[in-house]
Amino acid sequence: MTALREVVGSAAVGVSMAEMPEGLAAIHDRGCAAAIWLREPMESFQAWMDGLAPEFLPRTRLILRPDAVREAVAETCDLVGTPQGPERALLIDDTAALATIFAELIGTPYLRLRYDVITGNACRKFHTDTVRARLVCTYRGTGTQYGIAAAGAEPSEILTVPTASPILLRGTLWPEHPRSGLRHRSPPIEGTGETRLVLVLDPIADPAGEADRGLLH
Repeated sequence: MTALREVVGSAAVGVSMAEMPEGLAAIHDRGCAAAIWLREPMESFQAWMDGLAPEFLPRTRLILRPDAVREAVAETCDLVGTPQGPERALLIDDTAALATIFAELIGTPYLRLRYDVITGNACRKFHTDTVRARLVCTYRGTGTQYGIAAAGAEPSEILTVPTASPILLRGTLWPEHPRSGLRHRSPPIEGTGETRLVLVLDPIADPAGEADRGLLH
């Protein structure tokens, strides 16, 4: 995937836009609530991704070391029958790369990896996640929506992350206060026939509490 080389007209206050992965490090800057790595997927990859039957899209929830992501994602693709080919290899490699970038930026030895296949209104309310940080990348369908909201209200302006562009978000456990008021949600797609494939990465400092749930890989 290549960086999107266009001027972005607008972004919410406290959201950093970058054309290279190094730009995600802005999440550590004072007052930065989120950072987006703007990318434009290769046409062949996006056509393949958009054309897959939903049952062949990977879906899983695992806690694992960043260096185990590539193998785990390949196994997940095998389990659901994701077709072999260069596009599948790109998906696996890109997910592994994002996991490495996320783990290094946040400083986490383990992470929770989720692939969600979404056809309805999942998490349609604007919210902030109860984690230190979260990376979300929508490989298929409409990207995450976000905006600045006052307490108890929805954002007055709703922006959408481009498909294939990762957004790194601070959660409620991020130590800086006061918080920016940035909220995000999954876009409401009920009744549209749209299918989304979303990658979600969360930091896990100690996986011991998760081992009894069968999630440790």
